[in-house]
Amino acid sequence: MHVHEDVHPLKLIDLQQVKNEDVEESEEEDEEKDLVPQDEFSCICKRCDEVINEYYRYYYKCTKCDISLHKFCAEVPTTIKHTSHPHPLTLYKRSEDWICLYCQRLHMKGVSYLCSACYWDNHKGIDVNCVVEVDKRRIYHPSHPHPLVSPIPSPILCLCQACGKTHKGIFFLCTTCPYFTVHTDCIFLPKSLLIQQTTNGIFRHTHPLTLSYSFPEAEQRAKYKPKCRVCNGRFDPDRENLWIYKCEKCIYYVHLDCATSASTSGGQSIKNFKDVDYPNLLRLPFPDQTYSLPKHLFFKAPGPPAYAEVSLQIINHEHELILVDTESIGSTSLKINESIMCHNPMKKIELLCNACVRPITETPFYKCNASEDERCNFALHVWCTRLPTKLDNHPGHPQHTLFLMSNAPHGFFNIYRCEVCCLPCNGYAYGCVRCRVYIDVNCGFMPEKITHESHPNHLLSIVDKSLDNNECLVCSNQVRYRLSFGCRTCNVYIHPACALLLPRTIRHPYDKHPMHLSYLPIENHKSEYFCEICEEELNPHKCFYHCDMCSQSVHIECAPLILQSETETHSEYQYEYEYKYKSKVYSFSNVKFGSIHKTANHPHPLLLAPGIANDGRCSLCYTRLQHKIILRCLECPFAIDEYCFKRLNKS
Repeated sequence: MHVHEDVHPLKLIDLQQVKNEDVEESEEEDEEKDLVPQDEFSCICKRCDEVINEYYRYYYKCTKCDISLHKFCAEVPTTIKHTSHPHPLTLYKRSEDWICLYCQRLHMKGVSYLCSACYWDNHKGIDVNCVVEVDKRRIYHPSHPHPLVSPIPSPILCLCQACGKTHKGIFFLCTTCPYFTVHTDCIFLPKSLLIQQTTNGIFRHTHPLTLSYSFPEAEQRAKYKPKCRVCNGRFDPDRENLWIYKCEKCIYYVHLDCATSASTSGGQSIKNFKDVDYPNLLRLPFPDQTYSLPKHLFFKAPGPPAYAEVSLQIINHEHELILVDTESIGSTSLKINESIMCHNPMKKIELLCNACVRPITETPFYKCNASEDERCNFALHVWCTRLPTKLDNHPGHPQHTLFLMSNAPHGFFNIYRCEVCCLPCNGYAYGCVRCRVYIDVNCGFMPEKITHESHPNHLLSIVDKSLDNNECLVCSNQVRYRLSFGCRTCNVYIHPACALLLPRTIRHPYDKHPMHLSYLPIENHKSEYFCEICEEELNPHKCFYHCDMCSQSVHIECAPLILQSETETHSEYQYEYEYKYKSKVYSFSNVKFGSIHKTANHPHPLLLAPGIANDGRCSLCYTRLQHKIILRCLECPFAIDEYCFKRLNKS
């Protein structure tokens, strides 16, 4: 069949000019349009049956009927005499698939040159690109300032500058710039897409993702060096000209091939265990601050038969303990009143258990019955009186039995460093005095297996080895210590402190809504991220607390400071304190402050407290007190750090 020739005049259209005019007419778009990918211009060429899009820039359009032609197709002669063949070649429109006699490439219908004088098979022909000038096969792409041409019609093995991979296919290249080559699969990718459509629903995002032709290193730093939201891999700062898909509103970035591959891995992980096989599986994080491991194990009953209940008489405290309850229960109980309040962050009331150092948020609980003049803030959860007296075969120290201690020896005011989470603690400990190994009561019951919502559907097991090159999935700091929770299938690890000490929700006195733990940037968050406590920048790619209703955020390490001081700051605190742990959990999460101490070298009582900026410098050594455990005088400006207090008492 001969190629149809239009009898009407054809008008040359410049798509770039049309696009600029459309942009000027609609400078302000409705916000609802952002939820739907904008349609891109396309139509079908009546000569070759292939798509005409804006990358070709120019095309011919009939002024009177619905006929469009590529500029290239419209200018191709219907009859040509070529040096490669003795007879004239005539342009025909093909209704079946055919193979080019020159390049041996299979074509899907379209047009080809045929020789009427020679007997050729119906499935043979000569590709137009093989007989006409190559530079007529050109496009104008917004990723590059020069026209791009496709001079080689047969597949070649080449590096694609868009996706950064070497593969075989048809390429467009720039004749001005050396080495700029882009595969046809990448060059004609849509400018916007919905990732749920391209990945068969494995990944979802509210807004369309926009094609970006580079991701400069400066922009990566400004966005806190984000990871690909599909494969969780990094973007290479040394290859910043690779194309990506992104949603700037939500700080959502995806590798080019990750956004367009329906078979991509790393999406909704398949559950690798059965619930019936793990009836007592601990599912973290805990719902809120009222939960802890001791409560989980000992709340309703004294515990498993292997656990011996601890008697109040053997708890090492100098004063009598009384039971605080909402109703009178015998002579040893006390009806709750205004002077004895439970922990309540909304009212800035702090009450911590001396055993597990977790908040006491409900009655009944045990409290010291000393007079107000003695200022003793000792308190215990009821379930913490049921802690077992010893632990065997703990993964943190399996070679010896660990015994329960209300006061760990060798430490400053009984403060020790937990062997598991590496945080300082002055609560009860399970310890081996001979080896000087101490483990806090939360880490003492560290389960062998857990699940965590940051890595759902996969079991996380205790990993007993140092991991120098792995990041914690929750806080993104390196997992440097011996024990962690890990998924060996996915090579994912979580600090014990991040898993056990960060609840799913917290309360803020200046926000009436709960703040939820978030592991990724929040969708539709229209402002920059900063912490409501320290008022510093917040990296939304690292775990943080956020209120969706009020768009307020808090660092996970600043969350415990809600009850302490708004002048505190989290910056670099972990590097200034003597304990070089790597979890981003607040360094003093397991320290109960507020106890009063006396020394012969100072006339006034001293308060055990966390050092803040307003404390200035140590009265003895003049080093900065911020981020340290200090003793602050209640009556004068005197304040010293723990080292100077030890030195002062020795003198």
